[in-house]
Amino acid sequence: MNIRTTVEADLDTIHSLIEHQSVNTVTRERYDSFLADGTYRHDRTWVVEENGAIRALAIWWGLPEHDHPFSIDGLYYAGDGDPVPAWTALIEHTLTTLPADAEPPEYHFFLDADWKDRPDVVAELEPRRKAAEAAGLTAVTERLRYDWKPEYGLPPRSTRLRFEQADDEAFVDVFRRVHEGSLDAASARAIARLGADGAAREELAVYKSMPNSDRSWWRLAYDGDGKLVGFAIPSANQGGFTVGYLGVLAEHRGHRYSDDLLAEITHVLAELGAERITADTDFGNVPMARSFERLNYRNFAVRLVLSFPAS
Repeated sequence: MNIRTTVEADLDTIHSLIEHQSVNTVTRERYDSFLADGTYRHDRTWVVEENGAIRALAIWWGLPEHDHPFSIDGLYYAGDGDPVPAWTALIEHTLTTLPADAEPPEYHFFLDADWKDRPDVVAELEPRRKAAEAAGLTAVTERLRYDWKPEYGLPPRSTRLRFEQADDEAFVDVFRRVHEGSLDAASARAIARLGADGAAREELAVYKSMPNSDRSWWRLAYDGDGKLVGFAIPSANQGGFTVGYLGVLAEHRGHRYSDDLLAEITHVLAELGAERITADTDFGNVPMARSFERLNYRNFAVRLVLSFPAS
């Protein structure tokens, strides 16, 4: 078994493999577009080659300005037999190429809400989960996917909070404070890996690097007494406008301020011309899910995330 990165000469084979989309995120259009802008790169796409033929392929997603990938977008297999050993080897090989301080990669599946009731989806998902788990990605997080469209109706804008711009250090501080007691699984893993300050600074860097987004959209939120309540980050990526991040400080939770923050994000993006806004929240984050539902967002799918457990 020979593992190598792809080259231009592999494009016909890659295009042929991704025609079988299965539970993979990649489509032909997405692959060609992301390869052109650096989101996909040959030097972080790996294949298993046997007797000069490609038998397995792993396509990884990453931000163009980073040299290492962040998540798997697709695993493919050519031929008969069990794909799990080849896929496991591809994931393990990728892990050996990452910088020591790199954020551990994840595997994201974008599934219909009824996926558990569809034997065909479960059958395609199972060997990919086995390969990821064999490589160490044993933590499973289910995230609810929501979207908002103009026909759903704009929620009322907040009348009890005012929103202001702020510098990076102010956002590092509020990220750190919002992480306290957060129900978000990814935040918990980042804190376990980097500590509170490191996780906050990494979060800041990730959102600043989001393609098609603008740092000037970010806002801190204050109540009528001038007390900092939380923050709102409207965002955008290659897929369109998205609710980047919103958070309420621990001492202000329980007053539905998430509604005010989400309403502000929705209005900012709608004013920018958004015809659709997407958002995710962990299955266990019931307060945030209810906030989406109150503000006219609709649950349309599930994101299943396989990751390394927090140490």
